[in-house]
Amino acid sequence: GKGCQVTEDQGDKLNTDTKISLDKQYRLQWEEAQDCFVLLYPEGMVKLPGSSGEIMKLVTGEHSVVDIINILEDKFPNTELKDDVIAFLNKCYSNGWIHEQ
Repeated sequence: GKGCQVTEDQGDKLNTDTKISLDKQYRLQWEEAQDCFVLLYPEGMVKLPGSSGEIMKLVTGEHSVVDIINILEDKFPNTELKDDVIAFLNKCYSNGWIHEQ
C-alpha cells in the first residue's frame, strides 16, 4: 500500500526544525570562473548553480531548514521555493555535505 514509500528513505530526511551546518571537510566559495558557488572538499568540488548556491550560503549552523525557506521566500517573493529547498537540502544531507547541529 501507500505506507511502504514513507519508510524507505526515512533514513536521510533532515528534521526541518534542526539547525544545519556544512560538514567540516567542505567549504563553500564563489567561483568566478564557474559563475556560481562551489563546494570545495579535499577530493574535488561540487558546482552549485543558481538557487542551490543561494540555499547553501544559508547553511551556516545558524538556521534550520524552515529558517532557510523563510529567508529565501523573503528574498525571492512570489516563488514556491519550499519543496525545492527541502529536496535540495535532503540531497545534500544524504551526500554527507551537511549535518544537523
